[in-house]
Amino acid sequence: MKGMNELVRQAQVMQKKMAKLQEDLQERTVEGTAGGGMVVAVVSGSNELKSLAIDKTAVDPNDVEMLQDLVLSAVNDGIKKAKAMMEAEMGQITGGIKVPGLF
Repeated sequence: MKGMNELVRQAQVMQKKMAKLQEDLQERTVEGTAGGGMVVAVVSGSNELKSLAIDKTAVDPNDVEMLQDLVLSAVNDGIKKAKAMMEAEMGQITGGIKVPGLF
C-alpha cells in the first residue's frame, strides 16, 4: 500500500507541474513566418494567434490568393512551433512518456 501512496503523490505533483506549465505557455509566444518573413504570425503556447504582421510588399491587389496563402502558411507555422514547444516542455515533466489527452 505504501507504493500506491507514493505513486498517487507523484501523480499529484506531476499534475500541479503540468497545470503551472499550461499557465506559463499561455504567456510564451513563438513566431511563424512565410514568404521569407513577409508575413509573421505570433502564436501563444496555447495556440492563440496574438498578432499578424504583413509586409507592404506582400500586398498585391492583383494577387490576393498569394497573400492568403502566405497568411495561412505563417499561422500554421506558428501553431506547429507552439505545439512543438508545448510537447518539449511537457516531455520534461512526464519524462518523455506520452500521456493521452495532453498533447
